[in-house]
Amino acid sequence: MNPVPASADEIVRADWAAPAHVQAFCTTREGGVSRPPYDTMNLGLHVGDDPTAVRENRRRLVARHGLPCAPEWLRQVHGVRLVRADQAKHDIPADGCWTDEPGRCVAVMTADCLPVVLCNAQGDRVAVVHAGWRGLADGVLAAALDVFAPDDALHAWLGPAIGPQAFEVGDEVRAAFTQRRAAYADAFRPTGAPGKHWCDLYALARSELRTERPITISGGDRCTHAERERFHSHRRDGTASGRLATVAWLAVR
Repeated sequence: MNPVPASADEIVRADWAAPAHVQAFCTTREGGVSRPPYDTMNLGLHVGDDPTAVRENRRRLVARHGLPCAPEWLRQVHGVRLVRADQAKHDIPADGCWTDEPGRCVAVMTADCLPVVLCNAQGDRVAVVHAGWRGLADGVLAAALDVFAPDDALHAWLGPAIGPQAFEVGDEVRAAFTQRRAAYADAFRPTGAPGKHWCDLYALARSELRTERPITISGGDRCTHAERERFHSHRRDGTASGRLATVAWLAVR
């Protein structure tokens, strides 16, 4: 499929050392037809937006960016389950999807949670993961690494998520991490309010990935909360927030 020319503002392409045929990007708010407050590229059918607009946005996602097929959309539940793309069905509860089949897309939706794309160095397997704080605390990234062979050299790209200067959490969130691994305390710093901390999702993800096995990690330098014109943010906009999509696939060679 030849894509319709799209603005560079419509996606954030993965800038990583993966093989060139491993394609990955995250959408932005640009390029869709949704009306405020979901303007304009909202890809979530579950957030109160006009379903007709969302379906048109999903069609544009495929047509404008040269996707080889439409992604399977998961019902994300802040868990640790990943499914293989050829076994995924519409609305299946899972927080990650992987494939080793060229020409098949995998995707997750986010609006502050951290999207993570993983592939092996030989570029014959790719996975995408929805990693909010609950999933991170429970080990969703460790589960994602398990879909790769133990001796695979790996690459990871951390897509746009809420930044450490904007994600305020309580003692219970910090405890969920530090009870699992004491070193995770380094990803939290006090806000000045009693029992409150700034949480660095990017630091938590890097620590989790590197604890499990050697891996090259890229990305992790955006803030969905701060970049209002660029990204949807549930923490900033509440229930009237749209959803971004992080999509990956193995191009047919």
